[in-house]
Amino acid sequence: MPLDPKIAGRLKRTRDGLVPAVVQQHDTGEVLMLAWMDDEALHRTLSTGRATYWSRSRGEYWVKGDTSGHVQWVKHAALDCDGDTILLQVDQVGAACHTGDRTCFDADPLEVTLS
Repeated sequence: MPLDPKIAGRLKRTRDGLVPAVVQQHDTGEVLMLAWMDDEALHRTLSTGRATYWSRSRGEYWVKGDTSGHVQWVKHAALDCDGDTILLQVDQVGAACHTGDRTCFDADPLEVTLS
């Protein structure tokens, strides 16, 4: 069964048919990662409760945690006001980043100069 047409009609995709998905820990608000979804990945995510993404580098779907054991259980999903970004609030089991870090934003903080 395909993605609900009401949802699909709201999505604004890249030329590649993708929409960025910001992934956040549901209870702390911690931003874990950014990944890409197409209609099928979003449909699989919404219908299974497991975060499923499109891998641009491998050209295939991947369910977060299938190989690493670091599963993302989806608690809430939303589109932003423009329909060009998906927010997934998840219960992250283990590391979210493929490097083994808790988040994909742990390793390289940037200095901000306040004026």
